[in-house]
Amino acid sequence: MRILIIGGTAFVGRHIAEAALAAGHDVTLLHRGVTGSGLFPRATHLTGDRNSDLSALATGEWAATIDVCGYLPRQVRSLAAALAGRGGQHVFISSTSAYRTPVAPGFTEDAPLAELADPATEEITDQTYGGLKVLCERAVTELHGAAGVTIVRPTYVIGPHDRSGRLGWWVRRAARGGAILAPGAPGDPIQVIDARDMASWIVTLVERSVTGTFHAVSPAPPFSFSDLLTAIVAELAPAGTELTWVGPDFLRTAGVTETQLPLWPGGDSERDINAADPAAAFAAGLVPRPLRQSIADIHESQSRSGTPAPAGIGMAPEREAELLARWQASPSG
Repeated sequence: MRILIIGGTAFVGRHIAEAALAAGHDVTLLHRGVTGSGLFPRATHLTGDRNSDLSALATGEWAATIDVCGYLPRQVRSLAAALAGRGGQHVFISSTSAYRTPVAPGFTEDAPLAELADPATEEITDQTYGGLKVLCERAVTELHGAAGVTIVRPTYVIGPHDRSGRLGWWVRRAARGGAILAPGAPGDPIQVIDARDMASWIVTLVERSVTGTFHAVSPAPPFSFSDLLTAIVAELAPAGTELTWVGPDFLRTAGVTETQLPLWPGGDSERDINAADPAAAFAAGLVPRPLRQSIADIHESQSRSGTPAPAGIGMAPEREAELLARWQASPSG
């Protein structure tokens, strides 16, 4: 099967490309040549920029196109115009941020979607990201037809090569041990998906021509931030490591942000989206690996590469110790 991947050399796209090649498919990657251009010598590499030049797609035909980096409706439209009906089944990677909050735990793919106050905006912020993904989904369906479209809405994507560094920071922090500042309420909902599991599943969706909309999330709710951090500590932390839960009001007053304690659901106005029902995806073949296996693999990848955490992600040990001391001295602590 000939598969075109828009992107395919960074994180999610890289794992999809790897899965497609491992399954024996003829893979074409369209990318800017900036990240990972030396990867996958068996694939065909086309150089292009979806914001300016898609002329590399003027010829060729594919059984499926997988778009991992569509954020604006005009990007979706320009890609459809460049392919001119030669792209086959269209898989669009969206997000659970596409939902209008609040939503009830265990919500399904037909829950109400986010709407932008200004549908013409192209400014991607925490407030507009989900609504822009909704507009992209609608454009994909309009241009390619619902019968030929697969929309995948992942939660936080984890695994080796994750450039966001969000779960990776907690992996590093747990491995260091000691008193760990755990933010917010232990019961705050959270979900993740290993990029490798999502990738291999997406390849099977195009192999079987499966269309529709699916949550790529795991585990099924209820699953809490406490469950996540406890799993990381159990896998990696030295003896004596302890999670200390610090209240959200205290943290906000202290000026702590979600980037300093990444994945903290209580720091996210859209925390409800971390409790999506994965039943449809599971029925369509998504099989997430055990969370502790993902954690161990991320730790091994970090140790092997020696790559530091991305700038701006996480909290310095001194700041963490200061906050813990202040919390324990406070009436709430």
